[in-house]
Amino acid sequence: MKKPKRAGAAKAKKGRKTSAGRPKAAPKRLTRRSARPPTRGASGDDGAKDAVRTTIRGLRTKLKEAQRRVAELEAAADTDFLLDIPNRRGFERELGRAIAYMKRYRASGALIVLDVDRLKPINDSFGHGAGDEVLKAIAATLTRQVRASDVVGRLGGDEFALLLWNLSETDAKAKAVAFEQAVDELSFVFRGQPVNAGASAGVALLGAQSDAGRALEEADAAMYVRKAQRRHEPRIRLFGS
Repeated sequence: MKKPKRAGAAKAKKGRKTSAGRPKAAPKRLTRRSARPPTRGASGDDGAKDAVRTTIRGLRTKLKEAQRRVAELEAAADTDFLLDIPNRRGFERELGRAIAYMKRYRASGALIVLDVDRLKPINDSFGHGAGDEVLKAIAATLTRQVRASDVVGRLGGDEFALLLWNLSETDAKAKAVAFEQAVDELSFVFRGQPVNAGASAGVALLGAQSDAGRALEEADAAMYVRKAQRRHEPRIRLFGS
C-alpha cells in the first residue's frame, strides 16, 4: 500500500519542478501609438476652420462695403448735387488730368468758360426754383453738344466750364459761339411770362505747356470780354416785350 503513495509524491514533485522552471511571461510594453496623449477629434478641427473662414468672409464683405461707400462719398464730393455734373473740384481734377495727358502725349484741347447772362434777374423775379430750372436746361443743352470724351462742369453759381479735346483755336471759338446760341435759344415760362436766358463764353487753348490754374484765369478773362461785347449786341430781353 505504500508504493502508490511514493508514486504520487514523485509525480507531484515533478509537477512542482516543471511549474517552477517555466519562465514567466514578460509584461507587455506600451507602444508609441498608445503612449500619445489624447488629441481633439477631427470634427472639432473642422469646426474651428469653418469659424475662421466665416469670419474672413464677413470681414471681406465689410471691407468691400466700406470701399464702395468711400467711392460714393468721393464721387459726391466732386459732383454738383443739382445738375449731376462735375462741380469746381471735380472739373479742376479732370482738367489737371487732361493737361498731364497732353504733356505726355503732345495732345491738345480747349477750355471754355461760359457764364449765364441773366440768371440773377430770373432768381430775383421768379425765385431760385426758376433759376434752378434754367441751370438744369443749360447743363442738359451743353452736355448734348459735346462728345463723350469731353467734360461739362459747373464752377459755381451761374458759371460753367467745358473741357474739349483736339480742337484748333478756330474750332474752339466757333464752338463757344455755338454754345452761346444754344443757350440764347432756350425759352421758359414762369408765372405766365416768357423768359429767356443768355450766355457769354471765353476760350483758352490747352496743350503741353498749359497750367490748369492759368488756363481757367485766361478763359474767365476772355469770357468777361465777351460779356462786355454782348451788351452791345441785339438780343432777347429778360421778359418778352
